[in-house]
Amino acid sequence: MKILIVDDEPHLRTLIQQALEELEDEGVELLTATNGEEALETIRGEQPKMVFLDVMMPKKNGFDVCHSVKRELGMDHIYIVLLTAKGQEFDRLRGIEVGADIYMTKPFDPDALVAKARSVLGLQN
Repeated sequence: MKILIVDDEPHLRTLIQQALEELEDEGVELLTATNGEEALETIRGEQPKMVFLDVMMPKKNGFDVCHSVKRELGMDHIYIVLLTAKGQEFDRLRGIEVGADIYMTKPFDPDALVAKARSVLGLQN
């Protein structure tokens, strides 16, 4: 099972990786991408089960990546968590429109990320 972490800010990518590291002991492989285009390439090639996807990124934003994965590539089986610093209702609605499974705002609780990943991947606590 694979989880892709997509964020253009290195410290946030690292923070999410560190939060999810404990899942590696249970056979989960953590992948990373630094922008939307790289994310799409990785999703096509690796077919992760879950993606933590930043909204504000260069080259392709999270909304566009999510739309491509869910609507254009038809990969409904990939669970996408949109991560953003914006908590505005407009962003939430846009996230739902492009097919995001859940929306989490930054700063996030690392335990909440792990709990969501465990739930989606069917792992026990």
